[in-house]
Amino acid sequence: MTSDENSNASHPKRNRRVPRRGEQGGENPASERSDKPGIRARQAAAKMLAAVIDRKTSLDGMLDATNGNPVYRELNEADRALVRAILNSALRQLPRIDAMIGSLLQNPLPEGARALDHVLTVAAAQILYLDIPDHSAVDLAVEQAQIDPRNRRFASLVNAVLRRMSREKQELIETVGAKIPAIPAWFHKRLVAYYGAEEAARIAEALLTPAAIDLTVKSNAEDWARKLNGRLLPTGSVRLAAFSGAVPTLEGFEDGEWWVQDAAAALPAQLFGSLEGKRVVDLCAAPGGKTAQLIQAGADVTALDQSASRLKRLQGNLTRLGLSAVTQEINMADFQTDELFDAALLDAPCSSTGTIRRHPDVLWTKGPEDIEKLAVLQEKLLRHALTLVKPGGVVVFSNCSLDRREGEEVVERVLANGGCERVAIDPADWPGLETAVTPLGEFRTTPAMIEPQDGYAGGLDGFYAVILRRGATA
Repeated sequence: MTSDENSNASHPKRNRRVPRRGEQGGENPASERSDKPGIRARQAAAKMLAAVIDRKTSLDGMLDATNGNPVYRELNEADRALVRAILNSALRQLPRIDAMIGSLLQNPLPEGARALDHVLTVAAAQILYLDIPDHSAVDLAVEQAQIDPRNRRFASLVNAVLRRMSREKQELIETVGAKIPAIPAWFHKRLVAYYGAEEAARIAEALLTPAAIDLTVKSNAEDWARKLNGRLLPTGSVRLAAFSGAVPTLEGFEDGEWWVQDAAAALPAQLFGSLEGKRVVDLCAAPGGKTAQLIQAGADVTALDQSASRLKRLQGNLTRLGLSAVTQEINMADFQTDELFDAALLDAPCSSTGTIRRHPDVLWTKGPEDIEKLAVLQEKLLRHALTLVKPGGVVVFSNCSLDRREGEEVVERVLANGGCERVAIDPADWPGLETAVTPLGEFRTTPAMIEPQDGYAGGLDGFYAVILRRGATA
């Protein structure tokens, strides 16, 4: 890893020292309150954006309706939806928003003016990318600045910058925003190194499109695609068209006929083929979509997870589906067995860079150093997984990272030490997904795969999957 990979120099507003708590731009002091309609939602969005960017806080946790960020939980549902829309747009387009704001400033923002930075970013996301009246976004941003002691003296600057952005937004998008990728420089550099400049550009653009809802069905996928007005994908998944309403209200949910699972995430468990009568361990099992697939394939499944809450969620999902597995709360690295398994599935902890379409905070809460640490962990877990299966047994190793440091390079190191071999995936067995099978016979999907069609979104999560067979004499 070079020093360039850790640099955010191409986005100057993001490389300043993060203030300590209590300094300009930190969590304190508390802002004054305003009763202007819409202001609470914008304040919540700015505060949560600061938590993601400055403190590397996961967005999912803050958006939890029960245990999430207090400023988010106090909002009504309409304002919560607005906050989610603002944050998703801001995080997906952050380098471009930075560049466009920067082009309108005569001088860089003052050192430590992080709170002001986030107010401008929240407003810019609305003006540039959301269907919200520009005057409302400008007015509420100025109000935010005026009622916050840290930003009050910059209220006129906020007004001038955002009004100009409103007037010139199309030109800004076409001449400033279009010149740079909508992903951090360190990640773009890695994509280019792994996939080439042209494919990296396709992946980066695909990451801007929200993910579709894919379903894995127990049986009769074609029938369920017809019933739910869905599209049958090459993975066997059913992709839903855009719809209003909640997933649990759809036909078949209460009866446990299907579950939500990205099409790419449905691939690893299918690599085992028939598992009738075989003992299989799912080593990082929650929330249980892959566990359910293994059970459906005929396996006697033991499902492990180190999180009690995630394991409880898995058990609830299996109950709805009418399926059962032996479950155990344990870190898989500590798991031992007196009777070796026929097969193991290791969907390993990773950077999750393949899921940015649904988790746009990932590239701002993780960096190259996290990928390095996770790759070391994955190698350790994979070596342990191979000890849990019988000689001749198979391990499917997978993760939802686009970074080959977490996939191919981990496997090559494990193979180099002997004791196992790669079982090549045959592209002919996967019509419509041939390009996702690498020359070595591994799966490597990207969000740029699967074209949109007739009202159905394209894309799928970035995923890596490989089949390893333990040596017969190991």
